[in-house]
Amino acid sequence: MTTTKERLRLLEGARVYDLGQPMENGMPQSPNHPAFRLALTRRHGDMVRADGSSAAAEIIVTGGHVGTHIDALAHVSFQGQLHGGIDAAQAQTGGRFGQLGVDTIAPIACRGVLLDVAATKGRDVLDPGYAVTAADLDAAARRAGVRLQPGDAVLVRTGWGSLFGDRAAFVGHDAGVPGPNEEAARWLVSGGAEIVGSDTIAFEEIPPGAGHSLLPVHRFLLFERGVHIVETLNLEELGRAGVSEFLFFASPLRIVGGTGSPIRPVAIV
Repeated sequence: MTTTKERLRLLEGARVYDLGQPMENGMPQSPNHPAFRLALTRRHGDMVRADGSSAAAEIIVTGGHVGTHIDALAHVSFQGQLHGGIDAAQAQTGGRFGQLGVDTIAPIACRGVLLDVAATKGRDVLDPGYAVTAADLDAAARRAGVRLQPGDAVLVRTGWGSLFGDRAAFVGHDAGVPGPNEEAARWLVSGGAEIVGSDTIAFEEIPPGAGHSLLPVHRFLLFERGVHIVETLNLEELGRAGVSEFLFFASPLRIVGGTGSPIRPVAIV
């Protein structure tokens, strides 16, 4: 029987990559969701205990799809139905989802694969509005020497994460944002991906000026195939290191009936 010490020894020398973007007031996000806000509700010195100690605390207001986050299957409906033919109106009765909410997503521990499309094309960042195709993903997989397997978390790097500090550029409403088209999403699912993610706000090709008015990749993945989406990842360090395979860990908050949740995913190599 393997002991705990022996298991821990397997992690000696392992590198942990933080794949989450920082959450702070004013950070870039989809205009479709409430903005992140943090404010101190108690400051040090507002109340001082008899022994001289003090405590500070905050209130956090945020949408479930703000910052690095995961989409629950309840996030997208089509013609009044959720994934699996569930009636959307009935499922959301009472102000939260009784089915397919983010609280139904178990903590994630699986094989992760990075498909660095930007690097495959010899670019630091893909052009705004660029449609990542199935051929692009296949070329990135061949460059990395990996093949998708059932149960994988597949992360697509466009280089857009390097723009996170520039709110307008990262949101890309006027110029567009690169991302997979529906053909690419079908390629990912056919390869066995159960979770997909990227370094943009929406896991989609966003044409110039279109914003998030139409999201066919979300409809296909969440509604048709039941594949969770992780967005606003920080894949820059992983890309610079040339990592293509890793252990992927992430866990959403157990927000009962929510459609999404912030996460702080990590890759262990």
